[in-house]
Amino acid sequence: MMNQPGTVEPRFGMLRAIALYKLVKVIFFIATAYELVQLHHASTLAHVFKWIATLPSGLEREYVQKAMVWFSGLSDERVETLRAASLLYALLFSLEGVGLWMRRHWAEWLTVISTGSLIPLEFWELSQRPGLGKLSVTVVNVAIVVYLAKRLRRERREAVAQRDRR
Repeated sequence: MMNQPGTVEPRFGMLRAIALYKLVKVIFFIATAYELVQLHHASTLAHVFKWIATLPSGLEREYVQKAMVWFSGLSDERVETLRAASLLYALLFSLEGVGLWMRRHWAEWLTVISTGSLIPLEFWELSQRPGLGKLSVTVVNVAIVVYLAKRLRRERREAVAQRDRR
């Protein structure tokens, strides 16, 4: 949104906070894509399973063990598919993050559409396997969509009002 004459926009506004959130996700998905390939090598898997054996017994060890057994059974094709999906998410979040940082209108729309379209899946996942992390991400994503939708709506009203004054 453009500043009105005489108003000062904060240097680090809400759009930039959302942009940073998206860019942190980029780092996560790039790291995930890299690790998917690294973990699929037999020697790396052997090291991970040795490390798991050193963990104290408990829920964390059980979850890590189950995840690694599941992962070690994936075909090379499935690992590449997961890697490609991670990189596509990284690309999407890069576009959103950089666009929001630069205060581009299209980035606000892209973020509302992409983030909003995944919220029903997040609620479904939360209902199937609840967790504090999932709940936190879902709440943040809902807040982002609500904030940007209100912002876009306000900008639209202001643009129409300005056009009508002419």
